[in-house]
Amino acid sequence: MDLVFAQLLPLFVYPLGLACVLLGVAIVCFWQRPRWAAIAMVLSLSLLLIGSNYWVSRWLLQTLETQNLPGSLPNAAAIVVLGGAIKGADPPRPWIEVAEAGDRVLYAAKLYRDGKAPLVILSGGRISWLSTATSAPESVDMAVLIETMGVPASALLQDSTSLNTYQNAVNVQKILKEKNITGSILLVTSAFHMPRALAIFNRLGIPAIAAPTDFHTTQTPELSGAIGFLLSLLPSAETLQNTTLALKEYVGLVVYRLRGWL
Repeated sequence: MDLVFAQLLPLFVYPLGLACVLLGVAIVCFWQRPRWAAIAMVLSLSLLLIGSNYWVSRWLLQTLETQNLPGSLPNAAAIVVLGGAIKGADPPRPWIEVAEAGDRVLYAAKLYRDGKAPLVILSGGRISWLSTATSAPESVDMAVLIETMGVPASALLQDSTSLNTYQNAVNVQKILKEKNITGSILLVTSAFHMPRALAIFNRLGIPAIAAPTDFHTTQTPELSGAIGFLLSLLPSAETLQNTTLALKEYVGLVVYRLRGWL
């Protein structure tokens, strides 16, 4: 039920879905209540323009990404990588494919090869109705990828059943206890997702150290100069997606806090 709710939430919270709902209201009200229809259309257009604005999107993401800026990382007992980074090898894909958050697996491999920890825990399953019947759990696909980067199978542990961030933390905690792994862990996930993930792990008493990656913003704006500034004012589908990512995290923080997970 939680997963179904998460899929329906965009219709009422995120800019694109809410704009579509408002346009639907405008169509219904167009003949009988034209003023209401006009208000709904203005609100819909405003949502899309604000949500797809580069500076709005950048600010929202930076409020999340700058909470755990990377620095010198200590050695730890294990590196924990959260899922959401790999697409399964479903036809016609010739192999597994790296998604936008695929930096998680790449960075974890680098940390292992830098000697930061002797073990890598890959955490992530697949939602059955969002994948094909032949899709392997994401942890399995992450293992395939990370092994090609020089991390041996003997150094890998997997949680292949978790379907959200809270389950990631709970299942990783079980693995740590079963394998008698003590000490801190390096938590690898996208920078915008790190505040929620880190809070959950800490709430469960897991000594996690943030190792963020997959930054969507940098210290200096990607668009610079007069031309860059003008381009930044134009609506962009990519920018709208980034705004939605940030809003999703804030909604997740609220929901997880209400559920007592943070």
